[in-house]
Amino acid sequence: MTVTETPSATRRWAGLAVLSAGLLLVVMDMTILNVALPAIAADLRPDAISQLWIVDVYSLVVSGLLVGAAALGDRWGRRRVLILGFVLFGTASTLVLWAESPAAVIAVRALLGAGGAMIMPSTLSMIRTLFSDPRERATALGVWSAMAAVGAALGPVLGGLLLEHFSWHAAFLVNVPVMAVAIVAGLLLLPESRNPRPGRWDAVATVLSIVGMVALVYAIKHLSEGGLAEPGTPIALVVAAVTLGWFAARCLRRPDPLLDLRLFAGRPFTAGVVTALATAISMAGVLLLLTQWMQLVRDYSPLESGIRLVPAALAAAVASPLAPALAARIGARGVVAGGLAVTGLGFLALVAAPLGYLAVAAGLTFIGLGQGSLAIASAMIMAGAPPERSGNAAAMEETSYELGGALGVAVLGSVAAAVYRAGLPSHAPAAARESLAGALGGPLAVPARQAFEQSLAVAGVCGAVLMLVTAAVVWRLAPRRLSAQH
Repeated sequence: MTVTETPSATRRWAGLAVLSAGLLLVVMDMTILNVALPAIAADLRPDAISQLWIVDVYSLVVSGLLVGAAALGDRWGRRRVLILGFVLFGTASTLVLWAESPAAVIAVRALLGAGGAMIMPSTLSMIRTLFSDPRERATALGVWSAMAAVGAALGPVLGGLLLEHFSWHAAFLVNVPVMAVAIVAGLLLLPESRNPRPGRWDAVATVLSIVGMVALVYAIKHLSEGGLAEPGTPIALVVAAVTLGWFAARCLRRPDPLLDLRLFAGRPFTAGVVTALATAISMAGVLLLLTQWMQLVRDYSPLESGIRLVPAALAAAVASPLAPALAARIGARGVVAGGLAVTGLGFLALVAAPLGYLAVAAGLTFIGLGQGSLAIASAMIMAGAPPERSGNAAAMEETSYELGGALGVAVLGSVAAAVYRAGLPSHAPAAARESLAGALGGPLAVPARQAFEQSLAVAGVCGAVLMLVTAAVVWRLAPRRLSAQH
């Protein structure tokens, strides 16, 4: 791997602050829209399809461009791609001032997705560049993971605060000053790095990855809404299967693939990716239902709901930086598998949600503590790839989180919806059977709330089982200690 300079200790940690700030905003942007969407809908009056695209286009663009953006960073320079991502993200956030239609907001969200696809894998691969010492790198990854957890929880809280005093535009404009500072600081503090022998750019594989990932995420999202009855869903599944299968075969045949799938031959790398995927599935599905429970069953406002999710973020912010020291004592395998098990116990605590928020707060604390182990899972992924392939490794980790998030909402959301409908009286109208919101204000409000709490409990059990099974798999795959060879 070619690095233009070796940064001092001060510049390394200051550089980590720049990377963490960029990641924090990108993760916040994924959750802040949940709070801003009602205000956008009230102002711009989007139809149902436009509103769906406002929500979905960000993740579709991110998932489609992750592989190509990471490969571009390996070849062109990871700092260049990161700075370009900062510029795109800040520019898109500014353009919201001129967004006076649903189509304009969709375009802004697509640009934000393009910027996010450049930022997310670049932050992770550049930690590999900044920190050559495995212990320092593990600590840095702990800080990086903590920022991701804080960003996910801070999004709804900050969004709620902004919307109490400003228009919905503020939820986007808050990104602009931070990105301006990040651009300047990144140019001053971060060294450039790239793969010295990147090989030829594979344009065919780039197109296949974009089409395949967008089709796959689109299909997964719509499976939870209309199932296979919606005409576009089976077509998207076929397109995803063909293009991603072709992409995988092409990458395995080439000596210089766009995405090196041979990395999965390493057990630590596979263990880290499995951890990321399973965690994202459980977190996305269960926490979405938990947020709805807070607002629709407990009648908390969006801001109050965001604040009540903070225990998970605080616990993760404490546990993530401590995880490397714990891994040095008991081993990486024990920390990751143990963290997954603790997260599972947190999900299991949600079965007691009908007893009140105290049980939920305890569950969220366990979930946050368990999430601290993700720093070690990231270290496994990065240690399982040679330095010149760090962009590839980062892309696979981030893709796991994107796919896991979509799968979690689709699969656990569908399970919860089935349990909810089964708990309603047979004569319940279609609006009530479709969602809890459709039952509120009518005679079915009480049984609908009870049915939703049952669905949350079942989703919590499913999340817990997935975490415990993944813990067993990771225990078999992962090494006791991380190798320092890379």
